Parts: sequence; C-alpha cells; structure tokens
Amino acid sequence: MSTNKDTVPAGSYAYTDTLKGVFYGPNCVETALPKLLDTLGAKRALIVTGKSLRYKTNVVERIENILKKSNAFGATFSEIGEHTPEAGIENGVSEFREVGADIIVSVGGGSPIDASKAIIFRLHEQKVQETSGQEPEFLRQIAIPTTLSAAEYSIGAGYTNNQGDKVSVAHQELAPAGIILDAELTLSTPEQLWLSTGMRALDHAVESLYRPGVPLPLKKLCLAAIADLFRFLMLSKKDGKDLAARQRLQVASWMSLWPRKVEQHSPLGLSHTLGHKLGATYGIPHGITSCLTLAPVVNLQAEIASQEDKEYLAEALFYLREPSTGTVDGDVRKLSHMINSLVQELGLQKTLSQYGVPTTDIEQIAIRTVGQEDEELLSKVKILLESIY
Repeated sequence: MSTNKDTVPAGSYAYTDTLKGVFYGPNCVETALPKLLDTLGAKRALIVTGKSLRYKTNVVERIENILKKSNAFGATFSEIGEHTPEAGIENGVSEFREVGADIIVSVGGGSPIDASKAIIFRLHEQKVQETSGQEPEFLRQIAIPTTLSAAEYSIGAGYTNNQGDKVSVAHQELAPAGIILDAELTLSTPEQLWLSTGMRALDHAVESLYRPGVPLPLKKLCLAAIADLFRFLMLSKKDGKDLAARQRLQVASWMSLWPRKVEQHSPLGLSHTLGHKLGATYGIPHGITSCLTLAPVVNLQAEIASQEDKEYLAEALFYLREPSTGTVDGDVRKLSHMINSLVQELGLQKTLSQYGVPTTDIEQIAIRTVGQEDEELLSKVKILLESIY
C-alpha cells in the first residue's frame, strides 16, 4: 500500500470519565479492541453496522474474529440504514437483549454510531422503568468509524423517526467509551462517501469558529483541522490507498469535533441546520449536504456574523498559507471560494435539483431553518438555497 512522504501517525489519547481512549494508526484495531474490552470489563459485544459494510467488505468479519479471539462476540446487527431510521433502533434494542450483550461495538459511519447511542439511550430508559426510577449506569459503546463524519465525538444522536422527521437524543454518557481510528479499515469505503464525509468534518471545523461557547484552544485546533482537511482530502483523492493521508484525515476529523464536556448537545451552525432539514427529507447524505451548504453559508457570514466570528474565519487563510485580501470580509469570502473550489476538485459538486428538491419547497426549508421572525435573514437563506439549486 502506498504512502506519501509524511509519517503515518499512530498513538493513543485518553479523556476523562466516559471516553477511556482513542487509538489511532493502521492495524491498531488488533490490539486496541481487546484492550478497550478489558478496560471496560465487557464480556459480550453486539456489533452494530450497515448491510453494505457487512456483506460487501471483510471489515465486519475482521472485527468479529477479533471479538471471537477475546471470547466476547455476541452477534452482528446490520439493520442500520442511512439517516438512522427508528425501526432499526427498535430492532437493535431487541437484538441487544436477545444475545445478552453488555457493550456495543459500532462499525461504519455516522448512522451506526448514532444508532448505537440511540439504542443505548432506549435501553437505559427501559432499565430506569424496570428499577422503579433508580438511575442505573449507561451501557457503553466502542466506535470504529470507517468514514470521516466524526459522530463518535458527540454526546448526541440524530435519527429519523417513524414519521420521517429528524429527531435527536443527547446525554453526556452517550459519548463512546472507546474510539479506534484504523486507516486500513477505511480502504473499502466508497470514494464519494469517504471524501464527502471529509467535507462534513470540514463543516464541523469551520462552523466551530463561530459556534457559541467554543473555547479558544478548540478554535485553534479547528483551524489546524481545516488546513489538514484541505491538504489530505486532495492527497486521498489523488491516491485512494494512501494510508498516511487516510490516517491524517481520521485525526483531522477528530480535531474538527474534539470531545469536551458540555451541558447539552447543540447544533453547530447554519450549514449543519440546513443539512439536517435537507438530509432526511430528501434523502441527501449528510456529507453531501455539507458540500452543498458550507461554502454559501461561509459567504453569508461576511454579511451576518459578528466581527469576532469573521476574524476567526479570516484567520483560516493563514493556516491554509493563503495571502489576505486586505479586509476581513474579503478574507471570509475568499475562504468560501476556497471551500467551493475544494468541493469541485474532489468531484463532489451537487445541486438541490439533482436530489429532486422541488423549487416550491425552498421557502418552507428556509422557514424551518431560521424561522420567520427575522425577515431579512429569512430572505438571505432563501437566496442561498436558490443559489445551490
């Protein structure tokens, strides 16, 4: 397998309370998974994944074999679809109970990782009812992501309910207890999924520059993540088997949504909010929604953001080794242009019309995103949506 001149990163990191460790490096799953099982005292694991990963690759089989060597394999549940339909969550709860599992090992992208959080949340609610309101400990998840969506660093889980609406659950204890970033396990991830979820990670990093409550050290981490995502997404596009680029992208995805203790889960910003409204309703993958919305939303920030937020966005040019335009607003617009160019160079340029979004829905999408109180903002969001139609 080819690598570029960069050293392939490998190592580990531990966080307080819920997150016991993040392990990263090619082939690290062989040692990291048994170590995490031992640390967590887990005896029987339910693998939660999707059908494509289970039946079209050897990734899930490889995880099964590691669990079998540790005498910890319970079963594999692969009824998790895109946007995490509620029916899959309900069936996952039943499967977890039937096999007598005490931990979930999620394998795949944001859908199985979020589904695992939702399954754990429902199991916890059931346990509370069974124990007459006493507060039992939450069950744990070990996440093994094969995309760059960064769902494993969040305390929240989004899913699509039986009415087709995007809903979410959140709790500090829902964050995975262990995360394994093994670049070898991503080699079979389809190119568009891999690159578009990289754009999702870029969306996290950029929107964290103007998201309320993000401390300065994490903003600096996000600025570094932006630079790495620009660089290594292009290298990964050039050579899909470049393990160094893939591993750096997994670490950059982590940097884009660095885990921290927060009182409640909250959306990142306008690009993410628009993505949630577009994704489940029109069947647009989350990574692609970021390809659609991030560049125009950043361009809009030049008009609507505070001066402080615009200065953070403008600072991204320094990390990207790009000269300033001479004004903060100009720098923000230049960043928007660079994001749009990256989307094009990655072959991810899409439109709302390609996904069958009716022009008659644009006003309602805008209203559902920002409400009707601020007529000026509503008008700007409608224009934004029209620009990507």
